[in-house]
Amino acid sequence: MPPADLVSVGAGPFTGSAPGGAFHRFMDAAARAGTLVVQPRMGFADPARMRAGLLATRGADATTVGTLTLDSFTRVGDYAAAARAAAQGHPLNGYPLVSMPVSTTTGLLDGVRGEDFPVQVRHGSAQPGRIVDALIDAGLDATEGGPVSYCLPYGRTPLATSVRAWRDACRTLAALRASGVEPHLESFGGCMLGQLCPPSLLIALSVLEGMFFRQNGLHSVSLSYAQQTSAAQDEEAVHALRALAADHLADTSWHVVVYAYMGVYPETRPGALALVADAARLAVRTGAARLIVKTAAEATRIPSIAENVTALETATSAALSARRTAPPPSTGIEEEARALVEAVLGLHDDLGQALVRAFARGYLDVPYCLHPDNAGRTRSVIGEQGRLEWSDTGSLPLGPAATVHRSRRLTSSGLMRALQHVKARYDGPAGSPARVS
Repeated sequence: MPPADLVSVGAGPFTGSAPGGAFHRFMDAAARAGTLVVQPRMGFADPARMRAGLLATRGADATTVGTLTLDSFTRVGDYAAAARAAAQGHPLNGYPLVSMPVSTTTGLLDGVRGEDFPVQVRHGSAQPGRIVDALIDAGLDATEGGPVSYCLPYGRTPLATSVRAWRDACRTLAALRASGVEPHLESFGGCMLGQLCPPSLLIALSVLEGMFFRQNGLHSVSLSYAQQTSAAQDEEAVHALRALAADHLADTSWHVVVYAYMGVYPETRPGALALVADAARLAVRTGAARLIVKTAAEATRIPSIAENVTALETATSAALSARRTAPPPSTGIEEEARALVEAVLGLHDDLGQALVRAFARGYLDVPYCLHPDNAGRTRSVIGEQGRLEWSDTGSLPLGPAATVHRSRRLTSSGLMRALQHVKARYDGPAGSPARVS
C-alpha cells in the first residue's frame, strides 16, 4: 500500500482530477518520492477472481499498481472465441476485456482502483485498437506494448500492419488528453524474446518505441528493460537506457521499468524468489521507478493470487536493502545503443516508416527471432563472465563500437544451455541459489 506522502503528491501537465487514479500521476509522484513501485503480471478470466487479485495487490505490503493481463484469444483478435470461453466457463489465461460487458469490467474495478491504486492493461497484441477502445470505455488510461515489441515475438502480423495499428492506438489514447486525462503507454521493447538479446538492442528498441509514442501524441511513457544474464551488465544497461531517454525524450514525462527475468525461470522457490529480489535491487541501484515481478510458480503454471503477493513483498523487502549507484565504467553498451538509434532516425522522419525500413535493411535485427520481417542474421552468446555478447551482428550499424565474438557461435546444444543458464544458476545443484547481486 502506498505511503501517505506518496498519494498526496499530484503532478502532470493537465489540471483537474483524472478518473480512477491516473497511472501517469501516480508514477510521477512515486518517481519524485524515490519509491519503487512493484507490479504483478496478473490476469484471470473470472471477474470475481480478477477483482480479488487486484484487491490483494492493493493490500500488499508494498507500493503497487494493478494489472489486468488479457487472455491469448483477445491478444490475437479472436474476440468471439474469448466470449465463448468466458460464457461456457472454460479456463482462459487472462481477462477477456473486449468480450466482457463494460459494466462487468467497471463493476470489478469499482472500489478497487483509485488515486492510490491505478490499473494498467497488459495484452500482447500487434493490432490493439479494440483493446484500447475497451480499456478507455472502462475508464482506464494506461497500457503497454509497441509496434515492434508486440509484433515480432508473437506471430506473423506484418510489421507495417502493426505500425499502422499502433499509430492509430496511440492517437486514440492521446485523445484522452482533451478531457483532462494524461494517458500512459509503456514500451515492451526492452523485453524482446525474453532472453539472449544483447542489451544495446533492447535499449534501442525501447527508446525508439518511446519516441514513436511521443510522435503520435503521447506525453507520458515508460521504457522497459528485462533483467538478463549478468547483474553488472544489466546495471550498465539500465543506466544507458536512462541516458538515451534523457536525450531523446527530453520533452516527455518518462520513467524506466525493469522486468524480472523473462526467460526460463528457476523451478525452486528459493531460486525464483532470489531472482526477483535481485531484479528489485537492480531497479533501485539504477534509478528505475517500477518493477514487474515474477513468482515462485512461473516455471510450471499460472501463479495464484497469494504467490503474486509474495513476489511483490519479496521485491519490496529486497529493494529496501539497495541504494542508488553511479553508472559503472562503460563497456560500450551505451555507444552501441546510440549508434542503432541514430541510424534508424536517419531512415525517415516518420518513426513508423523508419522502423519498417530499419528491419528491412537489417539495421534492427533480433537474434533467434523467426518473424518474417526480421532478417535473422544476428546471433548472441553468453560469455565467460555471464554477459550477453554478439557473435554475429549481421547488418546492424554498430561500426567500431561493437565487440563481436565470432569464434563463440552457438551450436544447438549450446543454445539449450544458454536458455537454461539463469535457471541453473539460481536453482543451484541442490536447489539453493547463490545470490548474484
